[in-house]
Amino acid sequence: MTREEDHHTQQPELTAQSALSAPIVCALIALSLAAIVAPILLITYGPRPAPPITREAVERHKAAPSPRGLPEVEPVVMKPVTPDEARAFNASVPFVKGPIPRARAFHFVGSDLDRERALDCLATAVLYEAGDDTTGERAVAQVVLNRVRHPAFPNTVCGVVFQGAERVTGCQFTFTCDGALARDWSDDAWARARDVAQKALSGSVDDAVGTATHYHTDWVVPYWSASLDKIAAVETHLFFRWTGWWGTPAAFAMRYGGGEPRIDALASRFDAHKTDGAREEAMAGTVDAADAAPDAVPKPVAGDPNLFLVTLDSKFDPATLPVLAKRACGDRRYCKLMAWASGSKAPTALPLSADALASMAFSYLRDRERGFEKALWNCRIYPRAGEGQCMNRIAQRLPPDQSGFTIEKLPATQRGSAPASADAPSELSGVRRKTTSPAADDTANGAGKTSD
Repeated sequence: MTREEDHHTQQPELTAQSALSAPIVCALIALSLAAIVAPILLITYGPRPAPPITREAVERHKAAPSPRGLPEVEPVVMKPVTPDEARAFNASVPFVKGPIPRARAFHFVGSDLDRERALDCLATAVLYEAGDDTTGERAVAQVVLNRVRHPAFPNTVCGVVFQGAERVTGCQFTFTCDGALARDWSDDAWARARDVAQKALSGSVDDAVGTATHYHTDWVVPYWSASLDKIAAVETHLFFRWTGWWGTPAAFAMRYGGGEPRIDALASRFDAHKTDGAREEAMAGTVDAADAAPDAVPKPVAGDPNLFLVTLDSKFDPATLPVLAKRACGDRRYCKLMAWASGSKAPTALPLSADALASMAFSYLRDRERGFEKALWNCRIYPRAGEGQCMNRIAQRLPPDQSGFTIEKLPATQRGSAPASADAPSELSGVRRKTTSPAADDTANGAGKTSD
């Protein structure tokens, strides 16, 4: 076969191979283009990746507002019923099933002026709402602080307590608009109320009422009582929360706002609520103990150079009392100083009477051999920023023989000391709201609801 014949014989084979390779090449080109274009299309038109789950995102989800908006906080409107009719109606309203959520501890964080005003307002609320009784006062304090955290209410203590007080009717706490503030209370009653308020602002929680935001006595029927969840009873008082999402723990997402308002109605009793000029005038006479004249520094009692029983000058700034104690103690390795705000209650020697022990305003103990030095205030008399600076409440019933008493036995100078037990519950006046009246034939099926 000639070379030319061989060439013509192989030509069809080459043509067939070329025909077979063309689709392969096209396919390869198409795949290459797809590899380039597909990611671009996915990036441009594909689904967005989910954002990372962070603590902030979880908190925002938990605190997401209800689509219905905030529940309204309305003036007081009561059903015109007799006490017996009210008790019968209230008894027909069942308690909601399930556990009562525990409120989170409220630890006040704010300026000294804000804390002083908040303490004044909270102490006033618990005393005028609950009377001179610790159990009722603790319940009122818890409701007030629950409201501070709920977005339906003001986010300051004084704002919550005096909400609606400018109206003759419609205040949220009736004592603020019904003339009850004209009633006077004893110094001891105020001291106990301030003690309850101080503890509540420092983290004490009343589990009996949980996250309730409303309450009333069982002999009245506010119009809102048939639209809230009844969750607890304290003696003759019923506590409520809102139904639905606004009554859940997640709704309590508000942080304390600070900027406590000045309340004119409290200016006659509390310096923090005086106008700026009046407050400065009241503070103008305050003396820093570091600047006290030498003859104002306490002297030890006769027969014991390490013991000081002192009547305090009312002009001394309470915050500087440790300075006064250290000036009195000098370089003593062991020294104990006990002080009273009233000269009529200050003893001149040991043993201390029960009244003197309960009314002690300030104490200081130094024992360098034990490496111990501690100053404590009676926070019912001199409010302090933290409970660690406060004497725990001293039991009123003490053994008649106090000859063995030493300052080392004072509550709060020992770890693990507990406050005295509470007295019997007191009556709480109702917090009233909701203008829409339930039908006259309302029964337990629609009743009893408040917010957390």
